[in-house]
Amino acid sequence: MSLFSIFYYLVLSFIYILATPYLIFKSRNSKYRQAIPAKFFLKGNPSFKENGIWFHSCSMGETKAIKPLIENYLKDANISVITNTGFEEAKNISSNVRYLPFEIFLPFWINKQKVLVVMEAELWYFLFLFAKKKGAKTLLINARISDKSYKSYKRFSFFYKKIFKNIDKVFAQSEVDKRRLEELGASNVEVIGNIKLAQLPKVNIRFEKPNSILITAASTHENEEKLILDAYKKEQGKLVIVPRHPERFDKVDLQIREFIKDKDISYNRYSIKEDFKSDIILVDKMGILNDIYAISDVVILGGAFEKIGGHNPIEPAFFNCKIISGKNIFNQKSLFDCIKNYYLIENDELGDYLNNIENLDKPILTKAGSMEPIIKEINRWL
Repeated sequence: MSLFSIFYYLVLSFIYILATPYLIFKSRNSKYRQAIPAKFFLKGNPSFKENGIWFHSCSMGETKAIKPLIENYLKDANISVITNTGFEEAKNISSNVRYLPFEIFLPFWINKQKVLVVMEAELWYFLFLFAKKKGAKTLLINARISDKSYKSYKRFSFFYKKIFKNIDKVFAQSEVDKRRLEELGASNVEVIGNIKLAQLPKVNIRFEKPNSILITAASTHENEEKLILDAYKKEQGKLVIVPRHPERFDKVDLQIREFIKDKDISYNRYSIKEDFKSDIILVDKMGILNDIYAISDVVILGGAFEKIGGHNPIEPAFFNCKIISGKNIFNQKSLFDCIKNYYLIENDELGDYLNNIENLDKPILTKAGSMEPIIKEINRWL
């Protein structure tokens, strides 16, 4: 290893030692009971079989987007992820799934692979360095540099230049992304659009659409449910609330029950009664959001009324749902750029927009990416 790699490894090791008591404490939480031991202590997280095609993504959205690509290579596919939801989504694709270990383990954990395919912004120094040292061709796909993160990337450009030295090919979302990536040291950059639009969503369950307008509050976070409930009136239509994280289902349930107290508003949890006949429905089941979009008229897209960064607008746009979201879409700007007609509003404007649903325009998808160049590049090295 170079002097920089040794120094980097020692710094990470020091951080790891300091963080170990906290990690042990945090692993008692049911949400992290599998992920933390796997990522930080390698429990039940062995190396992949050799000479596979290794796909790495972060969370559920990225894993969903890369699924059609993985399905071309299922026999040889190895999949690693970062988050719990990413892990669950990857298990729907293949049984050969791992949590990506903390970087100090990667020099020993990584073995020889044919190709490493990394999704979007997962720029881990040791991931690319040791995958390449062990013989893999390294690809970064759907790469982007958001406006918000650009200054931060530039501040640490010396570090990213070292990462990009070990990346053989980069597939970028746009010409702007290509220019920014090249400034950070990327070479062999090709623009192919956003691959999240290459495979558009499908309906798995065909729900019966209610007679009234259906408003879906999708992927909501802390404080957003209260904002939406306070803006909601029964005459606007039926309201479906789908929290982003399942561990919050019970808390949101209590919040809704408090809201409807002394009001002429009916309510049910989807797990208790699987229909959309009540005025407010809490969807406490994962994996059916696209099916709900298919019968929705309006989507209030969460994650942007708080400083979360927003969520993917492509799926509701595909189903022609009128889209209302907050101003904090900094993690999803590239996807919103693929759509015409959506509404990014201040929090206190939500009630006015819900009262004006009929006059809102439906979204139109304007850009699409292709996976064919990625498939061709992978096939070159098999």
